[in-house]
Amino acid sequence: MKLLRTSALVAAISLAALSANPAAAQRNKDKDAAPAPAPTASTGAPIVQGIAVANLQAAIVNTDAFRVAQQQRPVTYKSNYDSAQARSNALEAQLKPMIDRFTAARGAATANTPAGQQALQQQARTIQELQEKGKQEIQQQLLPIALSEAFVNEQIEEKIDQAVQQAMAKARVSLVLQPGAVVARANAYDLTDDIVTELNTLIPTAQLVPPQGWEPREIREARAQQAAQQAAAAGTPPAAAGAAPAPRPTTPAGPQPEGR
Repeated sequence: MKLLRTSALVAAISLAALSANPAAAQRNKDKDAAPAPAPTASTGAPIVQGIAVANLQAAIVNTDAFRVAQQQRPVTYKSNYDSAQARSNALEAQLKPMIDRFTAARGAATANTPAGQQALQQQARTIQELQEKGKQEIQQQLLPIALSEAFVNEQIEEKIDQAVQQAMAKARVSLVLQPGAVVARANAYDLTDDIVTELNTLIPTAQLVPPQGWEPREIREARAQQAAQQAAAAGTPPAAAGAAPAPRPTTPAGPQPEGR
């Protein structure tokens, strides 16, 4: 994240400033009074001020906006869930006798003959084609649900940088690390809950149903990159090639009727 890189840069600048001022370091060394003890975690381990760890994905899924959307989605998209389940049941009922016949034919005495092998291959192809077709149909029925999930996530993700910065400011943290970059830590370093609190303030609710024609950020960026490459190959500026910025999702002020 950009803010993580910025925080790391701030920390590096602070360390460089201290090392460049040996006089200040010597004055601190010559003080008769002992330095104040550092705060400690419940385990008694010393806490280094200004450093924290945060799981941003965990922060997103623990927000009120995400949890409410998860509760509303099965109601709003009930017909999609029901259609996908019905198609799955029908596909299973259609394939079961075919698979049973295939299994029986594979164990028959004629299975090792050229004609038997050809028949088995044809049966296997038929079963596989039906499976693939059914899978695609089910995915198509569940597509609106997947788009809703991506739409809610993207609305929250758009606020994550601001939430992290505000949580860092309140906790007086200048460097935030991802959990995977830390071997071990005390719980006192965890900033995740603070970020959740900030997100709940910044985006208390999320719009559940995306606008018509909305696509996830990854797809929009891929389309824009492809259009730019095609325009560059043709020697045409991207704007002239018809590239247009995708509309950004809007965060509503209150609960949306689609989610009820």
